[in-house]
Amino acid sequence: MKVFAANRSRPTTRAKNAGALRALFARPDGTVLDLPGVSAAADDGVIVQAVSADFIPLPEGSLLLTLPARSVVGYEGSRAREIADVEGTQVCAVAAALPLGYTRVALPAYAERAGAPALPLYGYSAVAWSDSGFRVAAMRTDELESWTPQTHGEEEVREGIALRTLEFPGNALVQQLARCATEYGCFTAQNVFLRQGEAALPVSPACNARCIGCISEQEPDAQVKSAQERVRRRPTLDEICELATAHLLAVKGGMISFGQGCEGEPLLAAPLIEQAIRRIRASTSAGTIHCNTNASNPKALARLIDAGLQSIRVSLNSVRPEVYAAYYRPRGYTFDDLLESIRVAAARGISISLNLLTHPGVTDAAEEVRSFERVLRAFPIAMVQTRTLNVDPAIYFAAIGRPATRPMGMRAWLAWLRREFPSLRVGNFTRGFG
Repeated sequence: MKVFAANRSRPTTRAKNAGALRALFARPDGTVLDLPGVSAAADDGVIVQAVSADFIPLPEGSLLLTLPARSVVGYEGSRAREIADVEGTQVCAVAAALPLGYTRVALPAYAERAGAPALPLYGYSAVAWSDSGFRVAAMRTDELESWTPQTHGEEEVREGIALRTLEFPGNALVQQLARCATEYGCFTAQNVFLRQGEAALPVSPACNARCIGCISEQEPDAQVKSAQERVRRRPTLDEICELATAHLLAVKGGMISFGQGCEGEPLLAAPLIEQAIRRIRASTSAGTIHCNTNASNPKALARLIDAGLQSIRVSLNSVRPEVYAAYYRPRGYTFDDLLESIRVAAARGISISLNLLTHPGVTDAAEEVRSFERVLRAFPIAMVQTRTLNVDPAIYFAAIGRPATRPMGMRAWLAWLRREFPSLRVGNFTRGFG
């Protein structure tokens, strides 16, 4: 991963502050220290000297991550340097994983050593040290009180699990969600038990994509392990409906959503979901019925909308078909099917959000920006949710390719998005209709 660019490629007004950010390293015991005299580097598709304008104070709830068998890359003056040991001790590069509500703007800069293992599924952000403390390459892109740890207290969640278990005895979906709520810390699963906001309804064990960064089921020959275990049993119609209806009746402005991180693709369970939506809507018109989907089957989606589905969030990493396919590795569908599903949703007047898996050097590449603009002008997209893609950057770039020219930068990309599409909501959290 030795792709370097001189600091002079940045505008002078920004570059002059780069020296304020110092490179970090981790000792074998996990201690993180800075390197006096070595400026931090960052990777936005090309490794460059980090600039202060791209960095913010490390937010509360962030994780510092050691990158095993990866040397630090820093700058001495305008010269990039790899640092594998400090005072005779082998050291490793450091990254940060951001909490909800933040979007990464640059990757950590490092050089892989021989035998470097694949990195676990985190969203690796560049991190540095300044006189004011740790700083990370990120932007605050959303804020919602209902999506904070303060509104998902551990004791309250456990009390809620006990209450819902008594309310719905023998409901296997409740049992699955209890695991998601406690073991995986999923807020949408916890909301089921807290009776608030968006509540998860995982239904599909199967998937028709083989995403490189899938958190619930990696391929047998994958270099990384899944972060969680996918649901193995499809819930019954009764299990879905009793849980969903109770939530919508109890929560003002509540939402139930199909398509969660612990499941595959909900459109593969479309007949069951269609029956569930019709039965739920026969009981109550309250709240919103939503689906997170890869939008691979326009006909199935049309049936769900006709049954009463009100909102979708379509997951994608790119609007370039070849880049999309390289990451999602779809089975039995193409990117054209995804676009047709968006057309179907638009024609039927439901709200459409994009769950955009962002990655510096891909999302902000010139050819991607041009393609994304065409899509946003062609369809009535209500919201773009910027999600930091959790994947080993080297694995992703190996599949996707690095940009042919210097990207515009994620901070500039976000500014472009807001400037060119002022009516488009940009953030991280689903709200009502999109």
